[in-house]
Amino acid sequence: MVDIYIIDLFIIGLLLLTVTLGSGWISRLPLSFAIIYLIVGIFLGPYGFGLIQLRRDEVFNAELLEKITELVVIISVFSCGLRIVRPLRLEVWGITARLIGFLMPISIFALAAVGKFFLGMNWGEAILLGAILAPTDPVLASEVQLTDVKDKDELRFGLTSEGGLNDALAFPFVYFGIYALKEDNWGSWFKQWVLVDLIWAIAAGIVMGFVVAKAIVWLDQKIQKRRQVDELMEDFVAIATILLTYSLTEIVNGYGFLAVFVAGLVVQRSYRNPDKPLEQLEFIERMEKLLEIGTILILGSILLVKPMLNYAAQSLLVIFLLFLIIRPLGVWISTIGKRPIYSHRRTLNPGTRLLFGWFGIRGVGSLYYLAYAFGKGLEGEVGEQISWITYTTIVASVIVHGISATPLMEWYEKRIAKYAKPTPPDTIDEFE
Repeated sequence: MVDIYIIDLFIIGLLLLTVTLGSGWISRLPLSFAIIYLIVGIFLGPYGFGLIQLRRDEVFNAELLEKITELVVIISVFSCGLRIVRPLRLEVWGITARLIGFLMPISIFALAAVGKFFLGMNWGEAILLGAILAPTDPVLASEVQLTDVKDKDELRFGLTSEGGLNDALAFPFVYFGIYALKEDNWGSWFKQWVLVDLIWAIAAGIVMGFVVAKAIVWLDQKIQKRRQVDELMEDFVAIATILLTYSLTEIVNGYGFLAVFVAGLVVQRSYRNPDKPLEQLEFIERMEKLLEIGTILILGSILLVKPMLNYAAQSLLVIFLLFLIIRPLGVWISTIGKRPIYSHRRTLNPGTRLLFGWFGIRGVGSLYYLAYAFGKGLEGEVGEQISWITYTTIVASVIVHGISATPLMEWYEKRIAKYAKPTPPDTIDEFE
C-alpha cells in the first residue's frame, strides 16, 4: 500500500503543475487561485480522500495549524513592507492611520456587539470573536494590493498597509478576549493588559523591527564589500531577516508580526543598491504563493458539514453584517474628510471608499488567531461556536472576494485610478 504522505506529495505536485501551466487561463476567469486550492483541500479532507486529517469530529491539531499560519503571516507581512515605497510622513500614511486607528476598533467592537446581543456570548467571548475576525488578510488579498514598488495607487496602498499592520495590531484585542474569557473580573488584569500587551508590545515591535533589520542590512553590506555572497544563497538573507526579527521580538514580548512588517519597510529603504530589495521581494512573493497553497488546502480539509450546519445561521448573520454593514459603514466613517494624496479631489472618490469597504478579505490571519486562542484556553462549546463561525466566514470571503476581485479592480482601474494625478516623486524619507 502506498504511503499517504507520498500520495499527498503527488496531489500537491499535480496541483502546482496545473495552476502554474493553467495560470494564463485561470487569471482571466472571475475567480481566485484560492478558490481552486480550497476545493482541492476539501477533496483531501474527510469528505474526499481523507489524506489530510488535521481536524476530525473530536480531534483538532490546533498547534500545528498555529505554527503553519504563523509562518505564512510573518512572510506575508514582510512582503507587504517590502512593497511599500512611500515617505514615512503622516499625511502620506493618513489612510492607513484611519483604517487601523478607527476602522479596526469599530470592526472589533461591532462584531463583539453582534456576539453579545445576537449569538449569546459574554463580552469576553464576543470581543475574542471580534478580534479574530477583524484582521484583513495580507496573503489572499494580493490582487487588490500594490502590484510592485512603483505602484502609487491609494486604494492598493491602503489595503496593503492595512493588511500588513492589522494582523499585528489585532493582537492586543485577542489578548483582551483571552483574559476576559479566563477571568470575569476585568480589574484584576486590565492594568497589565494596557502596560504590557498594548503599550510595551507595540513599542517593542516597532523598535525591534527597526533595529534588527538595520543591523542585518549593515552586516550584509559590510560582508559583501569584502567578499560576494554566493548568488544562489543571497536571497536567503530575506528569510533570515524575517526569522531573526520575529524571534528576537517575541523573546522580549513584543509583537513579532508588527516587527516583521517594520523590518520590511526598513529593508526597502536601507540598501544602497535599489535592486537588492526588489530581488528579495520576488523571492518572498514566490514563497508566499507556495505557503498560501498549503494553508488553503488545510482550511479546505478541516471543513466538516455537520458543525458548519449547526452554526450556519450564526455564521451567515456574522458574514452578512461584517461584509455588507460593519466593514462598509466603518470605512465610510473612518474616511470622512480624507483627502486623497495624488488627486485634485477634496475627498476620496465614493467608488474608492466603497471598494475599501468591500475588500475586507478575511483569511490566514484569522486562522492564526483562532488557533492561538485554542492554545491559550479557548475550548468547549464556545470554542466550537467561534471556530465554525470563523471557518465559514473565511470560506465565504475566499469565494465572494475571489470572484469579485478581478472585475471590480478592472472597473476601478478604468473609471477611477486613471484620473489620479501623476505619481509623486520617488524620494523616500529615511528612518531617523
